[in-house]
Amino acid sequence: MSHYGYEIVQTLIVDFEPDVHVKRAMNEINTVLRLDIDLFCSFSLSSSEREAASEKAEAGKILQIKRAEGEAESKYLSGLGIARTSSEDVMDMVLVTRYFDTLKDIGASSKSNSVKRRLSDKGLVVNYDG
Repeated sequence: MSHYGYEIVQTLIVDFEPDVHVKRAMNEINTVLRLDIDLFCSFSLSSSEREAASEKAEAGKILQIKRAEGEAESKYLSGLGIARTSSEDVMDMVLVTRYFDTLKDIGASSKSNSVKRRLSDKGLVVNYDG
């Protein structure tokens, strides 16, 4: 996009689907890691210690998931705020463009001899005689 004068700073990805081969490889790695941990735990820990270690690991997993969900929600809400700001900026640009088009039309008309401007609650109102 830099070729066109734009720079993408941050984007929100809401649906991520890795390749089937990548998923399979990740699942194999996790399986091997779980087997290694289970084998290590079964030799050196009592059943209550194994259960405590398992609960601690599960709590860490839940904490990590909740952090990721919170970060995703934060980025989603940030994106909504940016979208709202951008739409307001676009509306401002449209109003300014219409204002300049009106001035151009007034200046192009040979019958136009006066321009009246007043500021109202809705912004600048331009009236012309002609």
